Amino acid sequence: MFDRRLLSNFDWILLGLVVVLCSVGMLAMYSATLGSPEKQGYFTRQTYWMLTGFGVVLATQFVHYRTWARLGIFLHLAVVGLLVLVLLYGTGGPGTSVQRWLKMGPIFMQPSEFCKITLVLTLAYHFRDSGSDNHRLMKLLRMAWSALLILVPVALIVRQPDLGTALLLLIIYFPIVFLMGLSTWTLLGLGVLGAVSLPIAWLSYLKPYQKERILTFLNPERDPLGAGYHIIQSKIAVGSGQFWGTGLGEGTQGQLNFLPASHTDFIFAVFSEEWGFFGSMFVLLLFLLLTLWSLAGIFRSRDHVSAVLSVGVVAMITSHVLINIGMTLGLMPVVGVPLPFFSYGGSSTLTMMFGVGLLLNIRMRRFETT
Repeated sequence: MFDRRLLSNFDWILLGLVVVLCSVGMLAMYSATLGSPEKQGYFTRQTYWMLTGFGVVLATQFVHYRTWARLGIFLHLAVVGLLVLVLLYGTGGPGTSVQRWLKMGPIFMQPSEFCKITLVLTLAYHFRDSGSDNHRLMKLLRMAWSALLILVPVALIVRQPDLGTALLLLIIYFPIVFLMGLSTWTLLGLGVLGAVSLPIAWLSYLKPYQKERILTFLNPERDPLGAGYHIIQSKIAVGSGQFWGTGLGEGTQGQLNFLPASHTDFIFAVFSEEWGFFGSMFVLLLFLLLTLWSLAGIFRSRDHVSAVLSVGVVAMITSHVLINIGMTLGLMPVVGVPLPFFSYGGSSTLTMMFGVGLLLNIRMRRFETT
């Protein structure tokens, strides 16, 4: 029987923020593909993905969030299996040379995107009863098992190679384990260990193009027509918008194809050029409100499952926003991180919308007792 409290507790504010962000994102996508005939099909396909994403948001509400968490380990194992298939049979996708996609007819699927949300689901179920761990050894074993849940997919993703997504998984993971009792000293120790391992990673694991991206981030002008071209053109686009922007479809960097990846990684630069500082701050304010409103729900969580799911989804969305906009402004290396609700990509869009669906699911059932 339908419980009317589910509808009365539905978070229309959260849904409204996402709808506005998606609408602005589609406007940016339309403009980013307007000046290039070969890109115009991306707008139509992204429209389909966005509508499918809202279908995912709706479908997510019909299954209790605790049930989604129980299914998490099976979904996570399935995604890990897909990551193995990527290494064996994967493709670089259209216009790329890396091995990150599985081709299914006309569709390119990126399993590493799905791994972000399945990791959150798996950790939510893993830590569901962590409050009953009275012995220190039990807490350590639980933390060790959680580390295994993330290290396996991270290792597979690094092999693709996709360092950006691997780092994002770690960024999602650490707030969750910190919330679940990882001590500050342990967290600092891991940070020191990571810093010490940086020279080893530079010498032994980073690919030449990854090293070039880091060096270019430190000094884009060292290769203005090569690795530094993206950052330089992006900063020109953002600066050209000034306060009010050039107007929809009137930007030079995006419309004249000076800016690479204008419909994916650098779509915010296209938007900033055409809508200026005013439009950029409006979008940033929307993302800030989405983050703060979602965080407010965490403090009212009634169980560990809802707390972990909320923290994980917020960390996933916020980290994407900060890294993508940091890339656009030249504050971070170019690592191929999409902007949620803006950048083209079916796998990324469905992942983000599933996360939004989980947040709405939790808020809708906040009247329930554990």
